[in-house]
Amino acid sequence: MRKLDRAICPAPACLGGYHHGAHSWQDIAPDHKAEIRAQLETMQGRRCAYCEGDIDTLGQHIEHFQRKSLHPALTFDWDNLFWSCDQTDSCGHFKDRGAGPYHVADLIDPCADDPDAFFVFQADGTISIRHGLSAADQHRASETLRVFSLDAEWGRLRAMRKIAVSGYVDDANTAFNEGWPPDDIRAYFAEELDYARNLPFYTAIRHVLTERQ
Repeated sequence: MRKLDRAICPAPACLGGYHHGAHSWQDIAPDHKAEIRAQLETMQGRRCAYCEGDIDTLGQHIEHFQRKSLHPALTFDWDNLFWSCDQTDSCGHFKDRGAGPYHVADLIDPCADDPDAFFVFQADGTISIRHGLSAADQHRASETLRVFSLDAEWGRLRAMRKIAVSGYVDDANTAFNEGWPPDDIRAYFAEELDYARNLPFYTAIRHVLTERQ
């Protein structure tokens, strides 16, 4: 999960034609859903808002952060929409169907909150909760990992993140073991991070590289 900026993509004009009480989500025309997805792609790239996986590989659906079945007035609210992968064991589908009870106020919203303030991604694919958080923020971090199933100990996502960072870890180890000058190492990290910016699991790559400096 990484920070997203909804300000870079205004609400799709088509949403203004749908209203709670008069329409349901199923009423949205296919071309309007395509318009919504295009705006979400501007904000997220082709990565899931929650796990950062590649939606071309993992599938996709338009996700309601606050469930439309529980918060129907937010069905067409632009601030409530994200692009999620289509996997059932994590992310949007798991939140709605597998996580059990939770309070939405306890979840980290990647547009309203900065996930970097809550999580540290590790080279083995796990996600740790940052030290020094208040009890309330520790609970929010823990609930977010649980409700979106982002850090199952031996789960699919852990393996995918580990694979995504492994080559960078090997290159970084080589740089350190060969005694590269610090300026050269920083330049290497900067170049690698710039290249990886639009790749799946970028936050894991960024944390693993920057934590080594």
